[in-house]
Amino acid sequence: MSENTGFTHEKIETNSFLMIVLIVLLVAIGGLVEIVPLFFQHSTTKPIEGVKPYEPLRLVGRDVYIREGCYNCHSQMIRPFRAETLRYGPYSVAGEFVYDHPFQWGSKRTGPDLARVGGRYSDEWHRNHLNNPRDLVPESNMPGYPWLAKARLDPAIAAPRMAALRKVGVPYTDAEIAEAGKQLEGKTEQDALIAYLQGLGTARK
Repeated sequence: MSENTGFTHEKIETNSFLMIVLIVLLVAIGGLVEIVPLFFQHSTTKPIEGVKPYEPLRLVGRDVYIREGCYNCHSQMIRPFRAETLRYGPYSVAGEFVYDHPFQWGSKRTGPDLARVGGRYSDEWHRNHLNNPRDLVPESNMPGYPWLAKARLDPAIAAPRMAALRKVGVPYTDAEIAEAGKQLEGKTEQDALIAYLQGLGTARK
């Protein structure tokens, strides 16, 4: 009787190279099956009504948000559960974030979710909160960011950011890019960050 030369559990489990190749192959196939269809679903590639590309000030504010690590403690994803929607509002959908590169959904909630924070508080509230959070929320463990109020923005930084985002599909026009710096004149990093926060989630409110 001839010996079985096909794949067997024993051959796979005793050959580490073969095991690695098969694992990589299976993970790759599984990933493609889950990811590729998303590129053809309009709900994940088209903006929902009311969502527009970030204005220059908000775009720079988003960079400040990422640079300061705000995403480490605040998510921007509301889960589709009753307790979530009662507390934060409508659950998050992909169409809200088609112009985010990368999006800031996250999973960490040391602080509250910020997906619908836009318009909930005044600009002055945000200024006081960023300077010293405990003036408004005594139990907060968030550090203050008072230096943002003194850091002036360079108007020249907006246009290159917008031009780069246009290359990945954000529909900025030549005119918008050319005029971008004017919105940053005389503004601080704190102004930019507040503008970014005040726009979060407003399209679905």
